[in-house]
Amino acid sequence: MRLLHTSDWHLGRSFHRVSLLDAQAAFLDHLVATVREREVDAVLVAGDVYDRAVPPLAAVELFDRALHRLAEVGVPTVMISGNHDSARRLGVGAGLIERAGIHLRTDPAGAGSPVVLSDAHGDVALYGLPYLEPSLVREQLGAARAGHEAVLGAAMDRVRADLAARAPGTRSVVLAHAFVAGGEASDSERDITVGGVAAVPAGVFDGVDYVALGHLHGSQALTERVRYSGSPLAYSFSETDHRKTMWLIDLGADGTIEAAERIDCPVPRALGRIRGRLDDLLADPALARHEEAWVEATLTDPVRPAEPMARLTARFPHTLNLVFEPERTEGAPYASYAQRLRDRTDQQIAEDFVAHVRGGAGPDGAERTVLHGAFADVRVDAAEREVNR
Repeated sequence: MRLLHTSDWHLGRSFHRVSLLDAQAAFLDHLVATVREREVDAVLVAGDVYDRAVPPLAAVELFDRALHRLAEVGVPTVMISGNHDSARRLGVGAGLIERAGIHLRTDPAGAGSPVVLSDAHGDVALYGLPYLEPSLVREQLGAARAGHEAVLGAAMDRVRADLAARAPGTRSVVLAHAFVAGGEASDSERDITVGGVAAVPAGVFDGVDYVALGHLHGSQALTERVRYSGSPLAYSFSETDHRKTMWLIDLGADGTIEAAERIDCPVPRALGRIRGRLDDLLADPALARHEEAWVEATLTDPVRPAEPMARLTARFPHTLNLVFEPERTEGAPYASYAQRLRDRTDQQIAEDFVAHVRGGAGPDGAERTVLHGAFADVRVDAAEREVNR
């Protein structure tokens, strides 16, 4: 059976205030085309369909069109909710939609109730485990203790119990949305540590043939049978080096992974990270490859240059993020700012702060006068409030 594994669409998300709806629509076009061209037997969507629990209308419309197109292709789709989704909202109408071959699995209670598909070699049971927030599902799943590993383990116990009652040779696939130990994270995933230790061991999924994971945005194989598809688009500059793909998995007659191929997703615009002094960045011919990319620029000038964004965008018109990390000047103190606060007056602390953020260049005479006046005003105001108490 040929499976197309994807996840983390995050419909409605922007990239540093740039709308990605067109890029997300292009990805869904690519998804449907891949299903047709590669003769896919089932599509697996491992959570975070939307970026927010209450998504914008345009994202809902995009999702609605995607469901209709997947139904028209006639290839079953199994989809779970992730930590960004509202499970209840995503699951509305699941019973009716299932008649069209779109199987939404958003209720933890259904962990042991698979979608059963068949091919020439027999049945394949596909179990959808939506994102499991420990504090909300512990009692429902009968987990022995709180924590991600405990609730996911309890859900997998239901999976294994159902699988054991099926005909020998039934193959099994699990969709889950979790942070599995050994996975490499990026800056764009929402933290799920609330409710217990976030990472769960890959061994919690023992006993099934393939595990289609969602949550981490980089495509990666933790084992031959346990894989993250990653997000189809980059959602932070930490993903600059990611290759955005889907997994095309051929599940053999005995449950072995006969083939695992990465299918590249469309790239709306390359990402570039550049670092250095502003004048150097504007003159460096080696950076020409970033002139049409979305750019994050880290400026290391000891003193913040004038109009840095305007000057950067003259060469790199798609600069989206600007970071300042000034180089330390020769002789600048390397102690931490907290250490340098000790035994300092308010004026000295303020001047030291200015030098700290400027990489050692302290305030000039006019700036010292402004700081002195500000502190004097604060002291007068505080004295007046004390008198009027």
